[in-house]
Amino acid sequence: MEQFGLKTRIIMGDGLDSLTAGMKKAFVVTDSFMAQSGKVSYVTDKLNRAGVEWQVFSDIAGEPDIGMVTAGTEKITEFKPDTVICLGGGAAIDAAKAIVFIARKTGAVENHVEFIAIPTTSGTGSEVSRFAVITDKTNGIKYPLIDDSLLPDVAVLDAQLVMSAPPSVTADTGIDVFTHAVEAFVSTGRNDFSDACAEKAIKLVNHYLMAAYKNPNDAKARQGMHNASCLAGVAFSNAGLGLNHGMAHAMGAKFHIPHGRANGILLSYVMSFNAGCVDQLTPTAKRYAQISRLLRLDTSSVRQSALNMIRTARTFIKKMNMPCTIEAAGVTKEQFEAELDEMAAAALADRCTATNPRPVTVEDIKEIYRKAFMGKIP
Repeated sequence: MEQFGLKTRIIMGDGLDSLTAGMKKAFVVTDSFMAQSGKVSYVTDKLNRAGVEWQVFSDIAGEPDIGMVTAGTEKITEFKPDTVICLGGGAAIDAAKAIVFIARKTGAVENHVEFIAIPTTSGTGSEVSRFAVITDKTNGIKYPLIDDSLLPDVAVLDAQLVMSAPPSVTADTGIDVFTHAVEAFVSTGRNDFSDACAEKAIKLVNHYLMAAYKNPNDAKARQGMHNASCLAGVAFSNAGLGLNHGMAHAMGAKFHIPHGRANGILLSYVMSFNAGCVDQLTPTAKRYAQISRLLRLDTSSVRQSALNMIRTARTFIKKMNMPCTIEAAGVTKEQFEAELDEMAAAALADRCTATNPRPVTVEDIKEIYRKAFMGKIP
C-alpha cells in the first residue's frame, strides 16, 4: 500500500503574527547564536505585542545531542506551554522535535500543544519532515528518529531569515537539499506524489542555488531555495532517504563534518554505486537519467545520462568550493582507516539506509568510503 501525507501547514513569508491569537504561553527553542545575537527577537517581539508569556531555551550549539534534549525537556516540563516555537536551522528544529516528542510522551505537555517551526537555513527540510537526528557524543553515534509525531503543526518559510547566511552555509545546506531530493526520487518508498515534490525541488536547486551562493542578497533565489528545502523535506518525509544519508550520519559522527558537507562529499560516489556505473547498470540508473532529462542533461544513453547527473552533483560542489573527498575535509588516512569498520557498520544499521534502491553490504559501504576518501569516480 502506498500513502502520502502532509500534516504541516506551510506559511510563506512573515506569518507568525497570524498564529499568536489564543496563544498564552510559548516555549521558544533556538540556538545559542540566535539568542546571543538578538535574532530571536523575530519571535519574542511578536509574542510581546500579542501579550504572550514566553521562555527561551537556547542551550543548543552545533549538532543536537542527548544532553541538550534532556535539558530542554526539563525546562519545558517546568514551563508547561501551550505552544512551542522553534527558530533556527536543522539542528535547532531537530532538538525541538525531540523535546516536544519526549514531553508529549511523558505527559509533561498536552498532546495538542501546537508546534511551530521557523527555519533560518534552507537545507534540512526539518520543518516538514518526520525525521530528527540526535547525537550520542559519548559513543560517537547519530540516531535518526523517524515518527509521524515529530512533524511540526506549522512551518513559517520567511526568506528574510536566510539573507544573512554566509556562502559556506548556503553551500552546505544547498547540497543537503539536493541530496534529500535525489535520494527521495530513487528511494524504494517513493510514489507519484513524493516524486512530484522531489522533481520540483531539484529544478529549484538547479535554478537558484548558485545564484544564492554568489549573491546572498538575491531575495528571489533565497526564497526559491527555501521552497526547495521544504519540498525536498516533504518528499523524503514520505519516501524515505537512502545510503547517502546513512553514510553521512556515520561519517559526521566520527569526524564532525557538517551534515550537508558530508552528504555532498559522498553523493557522487553513492550515486555511482546505486546506478551500477562500474559493473552493470541497475534500474536506478534510469531514475538518475530521468533527473538528467529534467535538467536537460540527458543523452540517448542511460549510462551517459546517469553519469551526467553524477557529474552535475560534483560540479555543484566544485563551484561552491566544497571538499570533494573525505581527505580534503581534513581527515587523515590514519584517522580514516581507524574508523572505517565502525563507520560502515553504523551506516548499514542506519534507518535511512533501509530505503536505498540498491541492496548494500558492509563491504560495499567500505569500498564507497574508500573511493570517497581518494576521489575515485567513473
